Amino acid sequence: MTRLPVIEGKEVIKALAKLGYKQARQKGSHIRLQCPDRKSVTVPNHLVGRGLLRKILRDANLSPDEFTKLLK
Repeated sequence: MTRLPVIEGKEVIKALAKLGYKQARQKGSHIRLQCPDRKSVTVPNHLVGRGLLRKILRDANLSPDEFTKLLK
């Protein structure tokens, strides 16, 4: 199993955009992303720790390995 990195929210948004997520709204530094066939997720526009990243991936129905492939 791949260890999740601590990364910026912008990188998480870029990776999720490859799956079809689009920005729906923003309140402060938190960006709400929606995808037609997946659950909506909220990503902060600052450092995302491993625990929060794991929660975002669970909501997006992604494994850590699939996510690291999207980062490349």
